[in-house]
Amino acid sequence: MSELTPEYRTLVEQARALLSGQAHRIANAANLSALIFQSLPDINWAGLYFLEGDSLMLGPFQGKPACVQIPLGKGVCGTAAATLQTQRVADVHAFAGHIACDAASRSEIVVPLVLDEVVIGVLDIDSPRTDRFSADDQLGLEALASVYINSLG
Repeated sequence: MSELTPEYRTLVEQARALLSGQAHRIANAANLSALIFQSLPDINWAGLYFLEGDSLMLGPFQGKPACVQIPLGKGVCGTAAATLQTQRVADVHAFAGHIACDAASRSEIVVPLVLDEVVIGVLDIDSPRTDRFSADDQLGLEALASVYINSLG
């Protein structure tokens, strides 16, 4: 298994400190999205969606207004939630069924949030730059998603 870059190690430590002692999913989602948005270069949206029934519903985020509801299995977020696999998309225009919430977004990475083997939502990060997200970003964002899940108790 690859190791986190120094930047992501620092970010994971900051997230642990920020979310420790608090198990509220909305409060922790708000702080995590703000931390990611303020820390990662070349991103234009960072937030979480939570699974409710057969749809992902918008949670706390940083960036322009977003799609409120995404059907499970649709778009990058719905695909990540349905497959329980991180979706790293170099060019969102090449992703069949992409749901464009912000026309400026060119690449996207979505990490499923899985608690007790059940998906509860996704962590979604967008960039205005094509091919913004690397394998290192994927590893780091998956580690941040784990910090969030662990904070829920």
